[in-house]
Amino acid sequence: MNIPNILTLVRIFFIPLLVVLFYLPFSWSMPLAAGLFALAAVTDWLDGYLARRWNQSTPFGAFLDPVADKLMVAVALALLIERFDTLVLTLPALVIIGREIVISALREWMAEMGKRGMVAVSWIGKLKTTLQMVAILILLAFPPGHEIALFGVAVLYAAAILTLWSMIQYLKSAWPHLSRSM
Repeated sequence: MNIPNILTLVRIFFIPLLVVLFYLPFSWSMPLAAGLFALAAVTDWLDGYLARRWNQSTPFGAFLDPVADKLMVAVALALLIERFDTLVLTLPALVIIGREIVISALREWMAEMGKRGMVAVSWIGKLKTTLQMVAILILLAFPPGHEIALFGVAVLYAAAILTLWSMIQYLKSAWPHLSRSM
């Protein structure tokens, strides 16, 4: 067990805390939930940075890090779907969650074929992740209807567009192998 893996486990531990904070009936609970999400986003960046810098990448970390990231994002988006209770937020949130499921399955399938590098994270995926983290942070911190929350929804749509774009790129890259398997 190394520090990058511990940070990933901490991020997973944050998920139920995020849910509890989200539902607490206090005025400070939502800003605290947003702060916890921001801390989780920082640990997502930090664990990868430290693993590369200290040469502490492990198979366990390579498996768990994306799982922790996807779980945190999916849970936060599910909470926000309930909070905002509108198609305007539900649509991009479901696009993001659906893409994560499709690409995770694609990466697993390509890894079984020894072709995982064909669906490695691209700069579009990194930009998408940054935008979705910023959007979720804003949407957790500000109530529906607030001007800044409206900006958060716009950022979530930008993330959803990049989500679709990156998914199409990953599928195009993998298509020759997918089509041979049909």
